[in-house]
Amino acid sequence: MAIVAGEVQGGSGVLCRVHSECWTGETLGSLKCDCRAQFDAALDAIGKAGRGVIVYMRQEGRGIGLGNKIRAYALQNEGKDTVEANQALGFDPDLRSYEIAANILRDLGVVSVSLMTNNPDKLAQLQQAGIVVVERVPHWVNVGQHNQDYLAVKRAKLGHHT
Repeated sequence: MAIVAGEVQGGSGVLCRVHSECWTGETLGSLKCDCRAQFDAALDAIGKAGRGVIVYMRQEGRGIGLGNKIRAYALQNEGKDTVEANQALGFDPDLRSYEIAANILRDLGVVSVSLMTNNPDKLAQLQQAGIVVVERVPHWVNVGQHNQDYLAVKRAKLGHHT
């Protein structure tokens, strides 16, 4: 689904966040990740800009689903990091795809985006799907006691930008 503010049809450099669902963080308030804070920060930035899109993707747990994400949490409690836990369950570190997000942006008539992300894979996949990204807007939020290791792994093992 897409949350749209202002006029985006025909828009260039539209502020955009492609955000993957995080039921544990956004609904239950888990502090293990930065998902809720990233979602809220994107809403705030788009509100201030007066125009933008959040494409909300149903890709819980980097695409492994809620049940497997809970299993990964159990492995993390035993000492594995988020990447190692997904791999121990037989998954790649990140299974998400952004083709549907690209289709949604095209359906909205967005010409190009200023993409709020730290994820180089998301940026590359959107560009490969034909979305013109005129700017990558860094999207780090507050690091806390419970998510600092998770965020460090995103940088070190998944190549997330700072």
